[in-house]
Amino acid sequence: MAIIWSPILTNPISRFPLTSFITPTPTTGRCLSRIRLCRSSASMDSTDDLRAKFMEFPYASPPIRNLMLELLSTVDTHLGPSLHPDCTLPRDVQHFENSTATAHASLHLRSGLPSSQIDFILGGWIHCKLPSGGSLNITSLSAYLNPLTNAPHFLLELIQRSPSSLVLILDFTPRKDLVMYPDYLKKYYEDTDLDKHRQRLHALQEVTPYFSTSLYIRAVVSPSAILVTVESTNIEDIIRDHVSPIANELLQFWIDSCACLEGSVGDSERGYLAERDGIIKNKTLEVDLASSFPRLFGQQVADRVLDALKEYYNR
Repeated sequence: MAIIWSPILTNPISRFPLTSFITPTPTTGRCLSRIRLCRSSASMDSTDDLRAKFMEFPYASPPIRNLMLELLSTVDTHLGPSLHPDCTLPRDVQHFENSTATAHASLHLRSGLPSSQIDFILGGWIHCKLPSGGSLNITSLSAYLNPLTNAPHFLLELIQRSPSSLVLILDFTPRKDLVMYPDYLKKYYEDTDLDKHRQRLHALQEVTPYFSTSLYIRAVVSPSAILVTVESTNIEDIIRDHVSPIANELLQFWIDSCACLEGSVGDSERGYLAERDGIIKNKTLEVDLASSFPRLFGQQVADRVLDALKEYYNR
């Protein structure tokens, strides 16, 4: 899981319909219509219920919720035929909370079909009440490709600790060493001019660079990675007018140029990619989730979730 959960440590989950939270747009409207169909049935099975709970993003601000729905709709439209239709995680891992109901999380993982270049796509949100007051809200979307292609993975994470502060992490995570393989750097990062998106955000006076406390995370992301902090009383406008267009553009570009473009990978390179991907996935679990999840959710819940994720990370 390429999610960079914050090490920082509630309200009950909202039971209002999703439409009461969202300002409809043409893109979110299509996504909402699917959820309305689920809710209008006389009885919703637990799989649909868990998916709907994930899709609500109940603690995210309206522009972040709209953005996530737009991104998931894009994934459904362009990659749906290459993915298993349902979440392949156990039900007790799709949604979980701690014993005091001060931390909640939802995960939705769709594995790629055997003929697909996609390994899996993982979306998630986490909400927890902070000891110092306020709350931490994280929403994320990551997509892993398998060794049939050497194209980069996709990573998006939005971390919000106050209504006026946001950390954004957005990257095409490289799968080859960029010093050892300069052609890879040129193909996916230089020739595509990916750095222009980071420059667009850095031009805003409310935006400053974000430096992860984890040196490992800094080593994993690409030179064009967007790692920024946004500080503003008008943060929702910045998300809507600047962050959302860039995130949507980059996801569509990743789908067209990475996920859906057939790769040509030899046996030796395939072995290299599988080993490197495995190392990064497991190291991310060790550095990030294994240290924060027990504090947030308790050891029993953390072990259950981490064991389920390890199963998919090591396939």
